[in-house]
Amino acid sequence: MAQAMRRQSSQSISLLSTDGKPHPLQDTLVAVTLILGAVAFVTAFFDNLHLLTSWTGLVGIVTGLYGQFISATTRERFALIIGLGASAIGFFLGMAHGGLFGGWIG
Repeated sequence: MAQAMRRQSSQSISLLSTDGKPHPLQDTLVAVTLILGAVAFVTAFFDNLHLLTSWTGLVGIVTGLYGQFISATTRERFALIIGLGASAIGFFLGMAHGGLFGGWIG
């Protein structure tokens, strides 16, 4: 079990990369999903912001699912699930308050 005792250098420790390799696309998708999820979740509490809530939730769900598809590390997947959950809650509440088009169509 010599590999278990090996020390990691400080250069290979990263917030989102546990394998020591850079993942710029995955890290960007994590950040975008978390930001969209936070916006969708916060604006879901206001009935008159249902357009912003539902669209940011939908885009957050799409970016989070694609990020899950190409993610390389567990930390990326964990953050993506948090963003996906917030986006989904915002999307569903936005749909309940008026939907994606809010009376503009129909």
